[in-house]
Amino acid sequence: MDSKTPVENLYSIEPALSSSSRSNFSARSKSLGGSSIREVNFSDVGPKPVRYGSQGAESDTYSVSQKEINDEDARLVHINDPVNTNDRFDFAGNSIRTAKYSILTFLPRNLFEQFHRVAYIYFLVIAVLNQLPQLAVFGRTASILPLAFVLLVTAVKDAYEDYRRHRADRIENNRLALVLVNNEFQQKKWKNIQVGEVIKIQANETIPCDMVLLSTSEPTGVAYVQTINLDGESNLKTRYAKQETLQKIPEKENVSGLIKCEKPNRNIYGFQANMEVDGKRVSLGPSNIILRGCEVKNTTWAVGVAVYAGSETKAMLNNSGAPSKRSRLETHMNLEIIFLSLFLVALCTVVSVCAAVWLRRHRDELDYLPFYRRKDFSEDEEKNYNYHGWGLEIFFTFLMSVIVFQIMIPISLYISMELVRVGQAYFMIRDAEMYDESSNTRFQCRALNINEDLGQIKYVFSDKTGTLTENKMEFQCASIWGVDYNGGKATSQDQKDGYFVQADGQVLRPKMVVKTDPELLQFVRNGKETKEGSYIHDFFLALAACNTIVPIIVDTPDPTLKLIDYQGESPDEQALVYAAAAYGFMLIERTSGHIFDSDRKRMSVILGFPNQSVKVFVKGADTTMFSVIDRSLNTSIIRATEGHLHSYSSIGLRTLVIGMRELSTSEFEEWHSAFEVASTALMGRARLLRKIASNIESNLCILGASGIEDKLQQGVPEAIESLRTAGIKVWVLTGDKQETAISIGYSSKLLTSKMTQVIVNSNSKESCRKSLEDAIIMSKKLTTMSGTTNETGRTLGSGSTPVALIIDGTSLVYILDSELEERLFELACNCSVVLCCRVAPLQKAGIVSLVKKRTSDMTLAIGDGANDVSMIQMADVGVGISGQEGRQAVMASDFAMGQFRFLVPLLFVHGHWNYQRMGYMILYNFYRNAVFVLVLFWYVLFTGFTLTTAINEWSSVLYSVIYTSVPTIVVGILDKDLSRLTLLKHPQLYGAGHRDECYNKTLFWITMLDTLYQSVVVFFIPLLAYWGSTIDASSIGDLWTLAVVILVNLHLAMDVIQWNWITHAAIWGSIIATFICVIIIDAIPSLVGYW
Repeated sequence: MDSKTPVENLYSIEPALSSSSRSNFSARSKSLGGSSIREVNFSDVGPKPVRYGSQGAESDTYSVSQKEINDEDARLVHINDPVNTNDRFDFAGNSIRTAKYSILTFLPRNLFEQFHRVAYIYFLVIAVLNQLPQLAVFGRTASILPLAFVLLVTAVKDAYEDYRRHRADRIENNRLALVLVNNEFQQKKWKNIQVGEVIKIQANETIPCDMVLLSTSEPTGVAYVQTINLDGESNLKTRYAKQETLQKIPEKENVSGLIKCEKPNRNIYGFQANMEVDGKRVSLGPSNIILRGCEVKNTTWAVGVAVYAGSETKAMLNNSGAPSKRSRLETHMNLEIIFLSLFLVALCTVVSVCAAVWLRRHRDELDYLPFYRRKDFSEDEEKNYNYHGWGLEIFFTFLMSVIVFQIMIPISLYISMELVRVGQAYFMIRDAEMYDESSNTRFQCRALNINEDLGQIKYVFSDKTGTLTENKMEFQCASIWGVDYNGGKATSQDQKDGYFVQADGQVLRPKMVVKTDPELLQFVRNGKETKEGSYIHDFFLALAACNTIVPIIVDTPDPTLKLIDYQGESPDEQALVYAAAAYGFMLIERTSGHIFDSDRKRMSVILGFPNQSVKVFVKGADTTMFSVIDRSLNTSIIRATEGHLHSYSSIGLRTLVIGMRELSTSEFEEWHSAFEVASTALMGRARLLRKIASNIESNLCILGASGIEDKLQQGVPEAIESLRTAGIKVWVLTGDKQETAISIGYSSKLLTSKMTQVIVNSNSKESCRKSLEDAIIMSKKLTTMSGTTNETGRTLGSGSTPVALIIDGTSLVYILDSELEERLFELACNCSVVLCCRVAPLQKAGIVSLVKKRTSDMTLAIGDGANDVSMIQMADVGVGISGQEGRQAVMASDFAMGQFRFLVPLLFVHGHWNYQRMGYMILYNFYRNAVFVLVLFWYVLFTGFTLTTAINEWSSVLYSVIYTSVPTIVVGILDKDLSRLTLLKHPQLYGAGHRDECYNKTLFWITMLDTLYQSVVVFFIPLLAYWGSTIDASSIGDLWTLAVVILVNLHLAMDVIQWNWITHAAIWGSIIATFICVIIIDAIPSLVGYW
């Protein structure tokens, strides 16, 4: 809205009825100058605290953009003067770079990143030690090969990924845009665009940089943009050019001015600036800027000036993925690797100590002892031959032992785990049981490193709206001026007999048909003559005007008929606007102006009428609306509306309260002047806007309330029941009213009639403390009366009384980030269900953090909207729902899917399989490498501790690469301990992950003991069989190699549960490949085995 619009130019609305009794609605301007519809809109934009517990109904949505800007923090942009703009400050060019490497930096940077893994440093040290002549055990090439292979595979993968980034950057930077040069628009590559240049964007084109709108093809200055590339939302957004620049034509007149804006920041929802043009200063906000990556839709052209370019655009500043998460299994594996390292040190210590004893016992024979011979007699002067003294010999023996036994730490395990996770992700993505036909979306695996965590989830934190429910809102009922129109006799109007608007010789109809209440529809048709009709008129007028909906005209086969598709960021608003249209109040155009939607859950609009009156309409949640409604007026109406709100909430409807106040001419002019001053203020703008908003949003007269139904998704009750049967605790965190949340809780089987509800609704810290203590005592009584509890508070008795905790956001304000957190957690542990109502986004994250800090159990958060992002990123596993609220949750998640019910196959089937496979694969890798190392160790004990190896060095290298790796990977991807049907039929089987049955310390040490036994058998049977024969070391080494490979593959084969041809080929093929490799190695004269 242009802040200087006079009263007579405001929103003018008149309802009319045609002779055929069809309900029509026309919206036309009554301004003296013939200008289009305009509106004044505002809301509170208060500061946002950062503590979880102090959020109340707010969230940390705004950052730098809501702060005041001063000269030091401001960026000065001269319109159509890039030279002057960049003269003082060298702003970033518009060229972008998402690639990580260049040709020169690839090798050092990639190696630096790869060596962040401690195991790689370990193998690098081993390879370096083997290059020293005193420590050379293997050939220098053979010692480097395993690490080089791993580094090369990873480097090739990283290089290919970076090549794709370079190619995408090149395509992006060389795209063309129309830039104003010498008073005409010329094509220019994106990478050459500078801050300050004026750019013209055509319909369906992508915006090359962050631009302040100057003018559009629409006479009202509106432009429609799609932000799907920025925040994932497909709904159209409205952006506006200021009236001061709207009529300027860059090709015909010199466009100039100065924009003073905040410095670049990543807040895509905020922008604060001022523009000086033609000696006049006007304010700029989020509705005046269009961001890089967005597309212009339903607008022929738009002209703007670049204010942020390249790496300083909001899209590029937000170009960072979700926080990296590590698998719990991999974290535990690191502890076992430390144990193996200590075991390796112990083996090396044994060898070095034994070598020291041997050297002491044979110190007098060392000069002439065969196969040792310390003295060198090849020269005239006798001297020691490769002997460095007793102490150094022991030290070198220890280091050589580390080199020989190096594969005790399995370097191939890391690559095997990555490959197995990729294979597991492929089958999760291709699972037809997790394909959503309604949205045509498949399961997405966005984080490959935590697949196995899906099998150990203990807590599920779920949003309600759009996650448990469809988030497809349907207007059901309304309470207007104390009368409940509950739609008991609601009917659906046929398209031919329904509501329409005639404009410019065309008929406009809403795209979606909504059921109407006949009684209410008759009141609307009777007009405003009666008192009830007047309030009904104002009620639906508020629904039609107070929103952020964008009406889009859709063509039909009939050229005289057009459909209006209402698009918006909120499904609630869409339902309300369609409902208003059904009753004759059809929004047909969104004109210049903007509406701020605030975290205080209230929205306002000021409308001007043909009779010169001005009214402010406000809608919002009951908790925020009743605080600004004058309760001294119409007390009976307020009480009746409150009763209707309670009944709506009790049946699971989402509610909004509508209020209104008429403004006198002097009052509006006073407010308008204050609004103009506040909106153009350089300092303290947010504070001033808050003050004038509170002044106008007061002493409202209540009009009524609306009830919208959000139906449960298919399969939600069954999914929640299965999750609880599996021992998973389900917590629902919602911003809805308590009554609505409880109603949905019953319908989703989260709450049952057998549960005792413990409700905590407090408005002070002391009352919270008392409520929690009383609730803890009561919950303990209920559990001890019917069973015993374990250390986590979970009831063990079969006849226990389940307890459900219901707590609101106001109570959490005083509990989170305080000493009361511990009491809340203690209470929650005694409860089967926790339901949190009226919670803010950061409070959701705070609740997840509360559980994570006090238990080692795995947590999963699932949601569909931007308000769930902080919760999703806080949890161990984050799942996004591809829903109606955009894709912010999906973009921030580790996994994404279309329906809540898919959580059951994801956890019970794929989670169980992934955990079981990965746990077995890690233990098997430890086993197969330890068997090989122990065979080498036993050989050292029989060869005077000289660390000569009978097993060929190339066989040592290929052991983990060819001989045994492929079967491990195949089994890790394909093996199934239980069928899908069994896992879904018996959710209790999921408890294997809770009990760490597939990977724990006990299994690790049993595996090591088994390894010790098997290594003794596989070493001594060939040794004793050929004892006293003339077999050479290389030959018996080949025998041991084949024996170990056959042993570990047979061990794997005995553990395989589900066989298929790929498993057969991998296991038996590896054994055959080993025979072939050993024969080839022994047949090549240049290799050691030949001699």
